[in-house]
Amino acid sequence: MLPKEAAGAGRLSGWAADDHAAAYAVWQRTANPAEACDDPRGFFESRFKVSSCPCHFTGYYEPELEGRRRADARFCHPLHAAPAGLGEGQVWHSRREIMAGGLLDGLELVWLASAIEAFLAQVQGSVRVRLEDGSTLRLGYAGKNGQEYCSIGKELIRRGAIAADAISAEAIRDWCAANPGEVAGLLAHNPSYVFFRTLDLAPDLGPIGSSGVPLTAMRSLAADPAHVPPGSPVWVECGSIQALFVAQDTGSAIRGEGRADLFCGSGAAAGRIASGLNTQGTMHVFRPLGTVPA
Repeated sequence: MLPKEAAGAGRLSGWAADDHAAAYAVWQRTANPAEACDDPRGFFESRFKVSSCPCHFTGYYEPELEGRRRADARFCHPLHAAPAGLGEGQVWHSRREIMAGGLLDGLELVWLASAIEAFLAQVQGSVRVRLEDGSTLRLGYAGKNGQEYCSIGKELIRRGAIAADAISAEAIRDWCAANPGEVAGLLAHNPSYVFFRTLDLAPDLGPIGSSGVPLTAMRSLAADPAHVPPGSPVWVECGSIQALFVAQDTGSAIRGEGRADLFCGSGAAAGRIASGLNTQGTMHVFRPLGTVPA
């Protein structure tokens, strides 16, 4: 691992083998859309210094699910728009209160067939919904209720329902399928509730991150902006992954210096990659020359 402060990117393991032009195109969307570059590798090596720290990496993705505009006997689990007047950071009713009181009636954007899939769409913060007419509805993050995020995976581990070394989204889905009468209670353990908005995006573009630009599979990551300035290039060493990402998103569970969430793409295959990412590695944050690390 590099020392805390290194001169530049050239000493990074695997650096020479990466596609620097692809990384530059992703960085350019966030940081400086007008600047062209004939030598992306040289740009990153000459314009930045690198600070490094151990990091816990996980993955996230954009689910693709079947849904309906109107509820029926099967599609009865809604995703909601934000209530009027709810400000950023304002603490509102908990998930349990929302579920029990119908507090979001009339704000349903779409109806899904599974309570756990609706919950996991909130965790991911975006979703593609295939409608009955063959069209696709894109939904993105539009805020939350200001309540603290509590992991249902950790709750199942605490209960002894799933072993700590076996926890994953698939394991949680399997538990929910085997215990349908307990799903609502499990989901209510997490008081946080995420709201959505409709997005008008081309099919080949990823969801919109907190930086306001579409995310790119295996090039965009979520990090704590208190430690990784939005738009920063970040070299990721995580298992077999050695690549330059860009900090284009945030997450309520992504807090602290040594924490990052890698965007893995859209659909079931991306979901399997994201579910399998729960790894210790090293994060190397690129900072423009002349700046001081946070």
